[in-house]
Amino acid sequence: MKASAHRRQAAGFTLIEVVVALSLLAFGLALTFGTLRGASRATERADATAARSERLRAVQGFVRTQAGGALPIAYEIDPATGEGRYVRGDAQRLEFVAAMPGYLSRGGPYLQTLELRPGREGKQLVFSFRLLTPDGPLDAEREPKVLLDGIADGGFEFRTINDQGSAGDWRSDWQARGQMPPLMRLKLRFNDSREQWPDLVVALRLGAAFTGTGVVVGGEGQPVPSSLGGKE
Repeated sequence: MKASAHRRQAAGFTLIEVVVALSLLAFGLALTFGTLRGASRATERADATAARSERLRAVQGFVRTQAGGALPIAYEIDPATGEGRYVRGDAQRLEFVAAMPGYLSRGGPYLQTLELRPGREGKQLVFSFRLLTPDGPLDAEREPKVLLDGIADGGFEFRTINDQGSAGDWRSDWQARGQMPPLMRLKLRFNDSREQWPDLVVALRLGAAFTGTGVVVGGEGQPVPSSLGGKE
């Protein structure tokens, strides 16, 4: 009997024991790899969310800096009245004159445009700029830059201050000559609900000084009725 037990011990593990051990090992490895894969995906999602948020903050900072620094430099003159155009905008487009960052320009004022254009996945916020000379803006030196994409809807709005010092209503266009809106707002909503764009309100630093009498204007410089915050 002792000899038989010794032979079983010398024979090692049985096939069933080996199979069970391998199954447990495979299960442990699968559990480990699944945990690592889940952690890696969570890290990638967190990094992607952080990158989206950082990009939105960067674009907001850029738009705030450029639009806020709009200058009362006419880039278009009405031959009939001699009035110059400083800013022009509607729901899909904003046009103004301002200095450019040194790394993007050769110095001097530039006619800059922010525009919502159709893209492959919704609308895109596109930025373009042209050097402004006494003879008018030159051809663009660079291709327009897409700042944001995947936009579902949104647009630019403009606001002024009336002669009582009160804020008027937000309007979807600014066509007045010889004047600049004190406030501009950009509202956006993205296809991806994870991307949140807080309404960007920009105070044009020189806008309040170049709104003429302070009356809210619309259309082609026509006063807006008091019901809209203007003066009849």
